[in-house]
Amino acid sequence: MADNLPSEFDVAVIGTGLPESIIAAACSRSGQRVLHVDLRSYYGGNWASFSFSGLLSWIKEKQEKTEVSEESEDWRKLILETEEAISLSKKDTTIQHVEDVCYISQDSAEDIEEAGALSKLPDLGGSDTNETAQQSEKGCLALDKQLGTKGCEMSPETIASNDLECTPEGEDTEVISERESSYDATSGHSTLETEKTENASTAEVSNLEPKKITYSQIVKEGRRFNIDLVSKVLYSQGLLIDLLIKSNVSRYAEFKNATRILVFREGKVEQVPCSRADVFNSKQLTMIEKRMLMKFLTFCLEYEQHPDEYQDYKDCTFSQYLKSQKLTPNLQHFILHSIAMVSESDSSTTDGLKATKKFLHCLGRYGNTPFLFPLYGQGEISQCFCRMCAVFGGTYCLRHSIQCLVVDKESGRCKAIIDHFGQRISANYFVVEDSYLSEETCTNVCYRQISRAVLITDQSVLKTQSDQQISVLTVPPVEPGQPVVCVIELCSSTMTCMKGTFCSCPTDLVHLTCSSTKTAKEDLEPVIQKLFILNDEKETESENGGGLEKPRVLWAVYFNMRDSAGIDRNSYDSLPPNVYICSGPDCALGNDYAVKQAETIFQEMFPKEEFCPPPPNPEDIVYDGDGTQPEDPGFSISPEPKAEPLPEESSNIENKVTEEHNE
Repeated sequence: MADNLPSEFDVAVIGTGLPESIIAAACSRSGQRVLHVDLRSYYGGNWASFSFSGLLSWIKEKQEKTEVSEESEDWRKLILETEEAISLSKKDTTIQHVEDVCYISQDSAEDIEEAGALSKLPDLGGSDTNETAQQSEKGCLALDKQLGTKGCEMSPETIASNDLECTPEGEDTEVISERESSYDATSGHSTLETEKTENASTAEVSNLEPKKITYSQIVKEGRRFNIDLVSKVLYSQGLLIDLLIKSNVSRYAEFKNATRILVFREGKVEQVPCSRADVFNSKQLTMIEKRMLMKFLTFCLEYEQHPDEYQDYKDCTFSQYLKSQKLTPNLQHFILHSIAMVSESDSSTTDGLKATKKFLHCLGRYGNTPFLFPLYGQGEISQCFCRMCAVFGGTYCLRHSIQCLVVDKESGRCKAIIDHFGQRISANYFVVEDSYLSEETCTNVCYRQISRAVLITDQSVLKTQSDQQISVLTVPPVEPGQPVVCVIELCSSTMTCMKGTFCSCPTDLVHLTCSSTKTAKEDLEPVIQKLFILNDEKETESENGGGLEKPRVLWAVYFNMRDSAGIDRNSYDSLPPNVYICSGPDCALGNDYAVKQAETIFQEMFPKEEFCPPPPNPEDIVYDGDGTQPEDPGFSISPEPKAEPLPEESSNIENKVTEEHNE
């Protein structure tokens, strides 16, 4: 139980975000006794993922401006005269301006419950419910694979009674024709009236269109959603993928390769050619542009070996450097916004070349794009490292509030924490998420903000023959001085949104992120209006793909999130030297900053230990109960050959990445 925790640990970690979870796993793996606690009822903090009902509960919690009730301060009696206390915050203030909007009918949605829900969800959309839902879905997927099915969403009884409803949309006519031919062969009846009746029924079925998605249907299928608070992807050659492979944490997760990179230019959404084959097969580029693009990208891969080529432009922006290379405006736009993905006004030439090289270096490892996305959302990554920590003996406790840090006045070091039960827990090192620090500690800290929006839409921003697309789109500033907006579009095969059925269209989950200049809605709604339809009226935009109907937004939520990345340690007031602060999510597309921060903190605590080494081979583990060394058997045993190190392209991830580009 939470009130019977051990009183001594080596490391106490407060908060279960990605950097804290990586640190906890690394410490536990190196043999340290780790206590990992969180005030929230779910893992991940601002890196978490929610089902739809869980997200609604989270929204309600953030919108209710309830003040923290004054708790008993009996814990102060535990502070000795030679000690002082640093109080921790009891309320999360990192999320602001939360607003959700429903653009479809909400008739009778209040009485609808999630399919398969056992009981009413907790106020915070707790991790127990989300984890149970995800485990249930994973179990269903595993069962589907054993049975050879393709994700049919109906019970066996329903399938038996109505096979047609469980048939994929593209196979309706084919199944009907098979049934007709089977009927004719067995009965032998081929009268004119029978043919007319069958043809009429076939025409009626083929003319059926999927019904519009309703809000009650979204609520009912809420467990199919895994909605991330922070929107990121994994670079296939990035630090996080390397860490997942090295530590073997990748065995806890599955990934899909992003299928395409998109660009928004002149009111149109277009696909960006990434690989050499894509460049030469592209119809958007002329033959001259294709040669110019390949020549420039080849240079970017080796730009460090040719400093003379860009030395004169080091003080210029990357945009100015691209213009000096006599690239066409079309190519400049592609490179700047969809390959380098850097700011047009702020990024230097060196930053742009470095980002372009990173993009190209990640191509081809797992697919035609450099990005991977974890199934069931980004929240899975934090939980994967928490599992690793628990496997090596870490102690976990959610819904566990920490009142204060206890600091020794003489040495200035933190020596213990006191929880809401009044229990005093000692440790040598303390890792604290930034959101737990009080206003007094953060008086001199200047935070940035991130604008976030999450949309549920009825189709992709760029329709193709396949509706299973994972897309990354960068939208340039609408007006000068406004930020670049990064858009990540997820399909149902990522296990983050509803699948399509015979009676309804599939949904897409769209994440929008940018640096804040105003509230999230004010920052992102102009971009959303360019890409989507926000009302119920039918609208066809000639500027969007030459007259194609834009996708419709069914539901949306906007919020601002604190960006505490890059805060100098000295900005915090009276911070003990053995207390380390982890920041929340940043605005970058990848997770490199969180991994770098976790490794830096770990090396400062344990400079002689390896950061997240590979786990031991189970066959090499010797269980010695009395602690004595095994005796010499008296005869020589030829040593077994050592296992070769895993190649860089680890099969743990390769086997789990679904390469959609082959389809």
